Amino acid sequence: MIRIIALIILVIPGALAALGIKLMRDMTFGILQAPFPNLLLQFLTGLIFFIGGLGFVAGFIFHRDRKRNKVQTKFKK
Repeated sequence: MIRIIALIILVIPGALAALGIKLMRDMTFGILQAPFPNLLLQFLTGLIFFIGGLGFVAGFIFHRDRKRNKVQTKFKK
């Protein structure tokens, strides 16, 4: 049960990161999505989604590895 919850916690930010990549890709091809009034706002929203989702997943993995002592000595507390 705990592993399923952990998977769900990782899937949601991963999906947001994928959505961010899609929004940035659509901006480079000039495709404007519905809720955004201009392309620059669409790109910035996609960038925020991508950085936030990737940062959350990376932080989750780093925290798990730090608990299991699988990081380099300079990253240990």
